[in-house]
Amino acid sequence: MCKSLFIAEKPSVAQEFAKALKINVKKHDGYLEGETAVVTWCVGHLVTMSYPEKYDARYKKWSLETLPFLPQEFLYEVIPNVAKQFQIVANLLNRSDVDTIYVCTDSGREGEYIYRLVEQMANVKGKQRKRVWIDSQTEEEINRGIREAKDLSEYDNLSNAAYLRAKEDYLMGINFSRLLSLKYGNAVANYLNERYVVISVGRVMTCVLGMIVRREREIRNFVKTPFYRVIGKFSLQGRNFDGEWRAVEGTPYFQSPLLYKENGFLKREDAEKLQASFEPLPKEVEVLKAEKKKELKYAPLLFNLAELQNECSKMFKISPDETLRIVQELYEKKLVTYPRTDARVLSTAVSKEIYKNISGLRNYAHSAAFAQEVLEMGSYKKIASTKYVNDKQITDHYAIIPTGQGLNALKSVSATAEKVYETIVRRFLSIFYPPAEYQKVGLQIQADKEQFFANFKILVNEGYLKVVGNSFDKIKSEDDEVKCDAEFMEVLKTLRKGSKLSMERTEIKEGETSPPKRYNSGSIILAMENAGQLIEDEELRAQIKGSGIGTSATRAEILKKLINNKYIALNKKTQILTPTLLGEMIFDVVNSSISSLLRADLTASWEKGLTGVAEGNITNEEYMEKLEGFINRCTARVLQANNQNSLRPHFDIAAQYYKKS
Repeated sequence: MCKSLFIAEKPSVAQEFAKALKINVKKHDGYLEGETAVVTWCVGHLVTMSYPEKYDARYKKWSLETLPFLPQEFLYEVIPNVAKQFQIVANLLNRSDVDTIYVCTDSGREGEYIYRLVEQMANVKGKQRKRVWIDSQTEEEINRGIREAKDLSEYDNLSNAAYLRAKEDYLMGINFSRLLSLKYGNAVANYLNERYVVISVGRVMTCVLGMIVRREREIRNFVKTPFYRVIGKFSLQGRNFDGEWRAVEGTPYFQSPLLYKENGFLKREDAEKLQASFEPLPKEVEVLKAEKKKELKYAPLLFNLAELQNECSKMFKISPDETLRIVQELYEKKLVTYPRTDARVLSTAVSKEIYKNISGLRNYAHSAAFAQEVLEMGSYKKIASTKYVNDKQITDHYAIIPTGQGLNALKSVSATAEKVYETIVRRFLSIFYPPAEYQKVGLQIQADKEQFFANFKILVNEGYLKVVGNSFDKIKSEDDEVKCDAEFMEVLKTLRKGSKLSMERTEIKEGETSPPKRYNSGSIILAMENAGQLIEDEELRAQIKGSGIGTSATRAEILKKLINNKYIALNKKTQILTPTLLGEMIFDVVNSSISSLLRADLTASWEKGLTGVAEGNITNEEYMEKLEGFINRCTARVLQANNQNSLRPHFDIAAQYYKKS
């Protein structure tokens, strides 16, 4: 009797598949077996790319003469510490009674790569292979994935992209790390009084280092500009409020060189001169414009991994790596859907079944009342026609949402993981509520030849805010709008053009420009995701729209590597990221040799290329030709350069900001 073989990415997932299949299994070393099926697992990667010395012993010694290293055929090997499990899996893949292989590794580029390498090394032939693609580990979803499993060949383009990504990282890492270490390593080591320094370079890692170093230098070079605003104090029916002076078209100070922007002076004496022009006070002033309008504020889009990592960095002061670990645990315990996603919307298909997720949340204490209310309102029935459902914005997986299942598992997770789960639940339920509704009044006031502006805002209907209001995310009002009470709002609404007010007095408020903020562990992840926005060239920015630096699956790991290499430092209490002296020196080395590695547009364009391969628009050959051409050109340029000594002044500039130990 022929059997099906199910191969998962880790043992816990394999057990869930065995449960869902409802087969009586016997435990064996490295696999589970029943009458009709065998379930086994990888333990992450079982196979990896071989080091250069496996190609030729001469590559073991780092030498400029052996660069660039561009093999025609790539070598792979089993990772020694998992060799036993590889052999078990390989034997099962080739067992004569196994006719169908179900690939159940994570549904993404990396999961695809994990399996394909194993199949390649095990030399599997003559088997039917099917790909199980799932969004959660609930029993229902696992069975759907098995039922709808497609032939593995339909994922060949995705597999090609995975292989190319690995080759790209491998070739850039080996060639450029060796090249720059041999060329500039001594200059860095001598400056730091170290025996030697390896300059570690990565396609994505180096670009992210560049973002953090540039931001730090922007902050250092920032010069504060003081400015002085004139504030009018007005009264209306016994109530007082502030209005801000602005120089608008038709007024005396419009586009004056004395101003900082349109609402402040560069010198206090000029602000005082304006202030004096309103004397004597109080005086009667006139409402030039009274704009009254309703404003609707809709619930934000759902979480993808980057948004969740940013949120958790802000709320819980945890790293993106820790957030991914937590949400992966929640996924494996069936509490949430697949975490490594870039999408912030649902698919049409899942929207039709979404009531199941909502219904399940009636059993969760923090959401029971809201879930019940959503079901009673019936708003979920129309969700497909909203911005929260968009098939075009989904590549592999939809947004991270609660399954409504596995709630008993919450007892076994950490307090932080509970909070992360609650955050996901609240964001999910909020999309089924109406928008928050505000009443706004904007006043434009004429005082002599000058004009003052005041904005007021009051919440009329809390809408979705009732769901998120008790969460950790605080809703902030806009800076130029003043919250007021309902009674005063009614008074303000009576104002018309020509209405009279009393200007009681004026005051000067001093301010100063602020430097850019340092990245924290969350904001850098978002910056990586939205790298295209950093590109000045409009045409190029549009060309790589939707391509960030790295992927949802790799960004946290890249950040972790930069910290482990001691190129950047992470303040665990604040999650603020700063470069180290070594990191700045590496930046200067790369900037003087292969500066394009620091550019977001180049890195994002490589990612765009990989997407093109996955979609079948770019061939493997085209991509490799481009990659090898880039490595050849960069290597030749660095080999010809003679600029080691010119780096010291750059090192000196950076070193003054670091205390000598």
